[in-house]
Amino acid sequence: MTKILIVEDEEKISRFLELELQHEGYEAGKAADGRTGLDMALSGDYDLMVLDIMLPELNGMEVLRRLRKTSQLPVIMLTARDAVMDKVSGLDMGANDYITKPFAIEELLARIRALLRTSVAIAPLARGAALSCGELIMNVDAHTVTYKEANIELTNKEFSLLQALLENKDIVLSRDVLLDRIWGYGYIGETNVVDVYIRYLRQKIDDVFHVKLIHTVRGIGYTIKDEKESES
Repeated sequence: MTKILIVEDEEKISRFLELELQHEGYEAGKAADGRTGLDMALSGDYDLMVLDIMLPELNGMEVLRRLRKTSQLPVIMLTARDAVMDKVSGLDMGANDYITKPFAIEELLARIRALLRTSVAIAPLARGAALSCGELIMNVDAHTVTYKEANIELTNKEFSLLQALLENKDIVLSRDVLLDRIWGYGYIGETNVVDVYIRYLRQKIDDVFHVKLIHTVRGIGYTIKDEKESES
């Protein structure tokens, strides 16, 4: 059974979410403060977390920051209606999606289903496993990327995008699939955000190391595949 973690300090909201999730066939766990929520999220027992920002002990942003050091657990953040910077900061720090309070439970459930579809489409890696393409190596657990042992510094979004490509090496992923996987269902923003972040990855990998690993398939999307170093 799919297990969802609710990290919310308002008991009425937490209990409401628990009952609705159970009604939909999910198993729900609850935490009323950030520190407990982080510990539960890191346990590996959950498939998705619904995370409030305003929490005692550790706020939601700090929970997310610490979580992303070692885990890619899908996260939907709960934000105040007008807290634009919370939404931006949460997405930049690795949140998969957000929903504003007050929210319709039907919308939250739809976002949960969409996020679970994109996350389960790719089998989880065994702990300690690495992804690679030629000399490019990603250690998911350590959150590191190297090329011939040279470290490559990536933002959370760049890391997640590269991870999606590496997990599907030689497979073309459409912009829509990448948008849902990295930025979350219902993302509202620049429509070319995937293209922008692909360019960032090329600048940090292909351009620096004179290789061509990330490829554009016109009219479809992007893929990553092994290729020899260029002459230049």
